[in-house]
Amino acid sequence: MFIGVDCGTQGTKALVIDENGRVRGRGHAAHSLIERDSGAREQHPSIWVDAMIAAVRMALKEAALPADAIRCLGVSGQQHGLAVLDDKGAVIRPAKLWCDTETAPDNERVVAALGGPKAWYEKLGIIPLTGYTISKLAFLAEREPDNFARIAHILLPHDYLNHWLTGRFVAEYGDASGTGFFDVRKRAWAPEALSIIDRNSGRLAAALPELIAPDAIVGKLTPVAAEALGLTTNCLVAAGGGDNMMGAIGTGNVREGVVTISLGTSATVFSYSDTPVLDPSGAVAPFCSSSGGWLPLVCTMNATNVTSGGAHLFGRDIGFVSEALDATAPGAGGITMLPFLNGERTPDLPTARGTILGLSAVNMTPENLMRAMVEGVTFGVLAGLHRIRGDKPAERVFMIGGGARSKPWRQMVADMTGAEIVVPTGDEAGCLGAAIQAIWAYGRSNGAGEDIAAIADRCVSLDADKTTTPALSRKSAYDDAFGLYRARLALVHGVK
Repeated sequence: MFIGVDCGTQGTKALVIDENGRVRGRGHAAHSLIERDSGAREQHPSIWVDAMIAAVRMALKEAALPADAIRCLGVSGQQHGLAVLDDKGAVIRPAKLWCDTETAPDNERVVAALGGPKAWYEKLGIIPLTGYTISKLAFLAEREPDNFARIAHILLPHDYLNHWLTGRFVAEYGDASGTGFFDVRKRAWAPEALSIIDRNSGRLAAALPELIAPDAIVGKLTPVAAEALGLTTNCLVAAGGGDNMMGAIGTGNVREGVVTISLGTSATVFSYSDTPVLDPSGAVAPFCSSSGGWLPLVCTMNATNVTSGGAHLFGRDIGFVSEALDATAPGAGGITMLPFLNGERTPDLPTARGTILGLSAVNMTPENLMRAMVEGVTFGVLAGLHRIRGDKPAERVFMIGGGARSKPWRQMVADMTGAEIVVPTGDEAGCLGAAIQAIWAYGRSNGAGEDIAAIADRCVSLDADKTTTPALSRKSAYDDAFGLYRARLALVHGVK
């Protein structure tokens, strides 16, 4: 038996599966979030640990398995977050998260210091955006020098959990590639990027964890971790990775030609590649995958936070999203929403705010406004898909996250893309990906040579009731609405 843990922004999930992907137990625990008007979004790493313990114990109880039945555990973690520890291993301050935009000025300063976006692209193959880990380090150096001076260990959220589980300080290529101080082509740390933040860059370089391959074993559970989780010290811990990397594995996105769209608090679209996919504009993140290749990815910072907030605004529950889509036509009667409630990462508008355009006395209804919110979120994802695939249409798209639960939203994505939409069974793609990676790493540690694609084929199942085919009659209306969205985006923000 194997366990996958997914530490997200809003909560932690755990999944117990057997080697064929059969789910034996599920668990979940919610997170609290520190939010400030400055754009700060933070969490204390201790809540990740507490939530992981609760979620794993819940999953084990449902599975009704003995502690020694679990062979290996893998962790998926929200990307880009910064957890900093002192030389005694104590957390210095709450972790700044992927959605933190307080660091926007620091990111601008970092990008300029190396010579601008072109220089970053040429030297590292990646251009840091607000939200990447490097901007958070720069923030601490500039605004919290006392805390910065205490840094002895620099960890991402999933790295921190692996450290708590095993006592080791390690990082995996996929998650590390979203830091901004990692060369995605060489799969190596880039100390020259850290020298921008601190002339004594050797100190920061020494604070970086050891890099390990995605099929590696970090170690065994410590006695403290094993007791807390209800497991044994014989349980191994796999490398794990970032949530998008684990979500890719959990949807079988481990070979060329597969596309995944994730509609959670943020939205992402990504597609596996055997070779680096480098974008000089910086809009496509050329991340490494956690399955041995690369994972070109576009992320938008606003998705289900917009739709759930909109439903709440109208005094309705989340089911109103589907009701509104069923009751309205593509284009929302001419209303366009630029849904940048948390600023935006793609396009790179960290200080932007949401904008509604095209309101009239005729179209201003709760249903049209709700549709405009959903369309605005989805148009951002569609623009990302175009950046990754160009004019080559997707034939099949895996859809995951909270948005995938809505039948009308799935239909909207199918109609916009012209692709068949498929949804994996369950809604724990990150957990499943982490568990599949754990099966892979466990097998490699025992001399087995099974390919991760074969494991994913065996473990990833589809919910046949949620498969959605496009209605070609609606595509032209969505094309028109998307064109209006892009024109209004250019009008308000100068983005083409």
